[in-house]
Amino acid sequence: MKKVVLDALDIRILSAVQQHGQISKNRLAELVSLSPTPCWNRLTRLKNSGLIKGYRGLVEVDRIIDLTRVFLTIALKSHKKSDFERFEKRIQTIDEIVECHATGGGSDYVIKVVTTSLSAFQCVIQELLDEDIGIDRYYIYVIIKEVKSTSLTLSQLMNIKNRSDAQETTSE
Repeated sequence: MKKVVLDALDIRILSAVQQHGQISKNRLAELVSLSPTPCWNRLTRLKNSGLIKGYRGLVEVDRIIDLTRVFLTIALKSHKKSDFERFEKRIQTIDEIVECHATGGGSDYVIKVVTTSLSAFQCVIQELLDEDIGIDRYYIYVIIKEVKSTSLTLSQLMNIKNRSDAQETTSE
């Protein structure tokens, strides 16, 4: 994947969007200390380059309904490209599966499933097992408490990168 080169203003714009979501042109320009038109032009360029995937609000769903969250690790029987494609295509169609990550090591996928109960989760997993999508084995991890769930802000990511670059420079 081609990397996008960013300057300090681009990073400030992306950080503001990450923190505030979809905001007005004038408010964004104010936050990044740039006049509105050049700020908006940069934002448009960043959007067109695919760096901004979308805007969303974080809703505290647990205040509305009780949910059961489960992690699954899944290993497939066979490891041909068509097996992975068939499995991934099916996973895309199941609303209760909110995350699916292909992994290396002992399992092929780590999946996060969110349902209204354990019995509803059981229906999801039974549906997967009844279909011929190549599941060899799976392990279930019921989440009893969320300890931490965040994403890195762009400024945190840049700080981590800068520390890593500095360590590489001193070790050479």
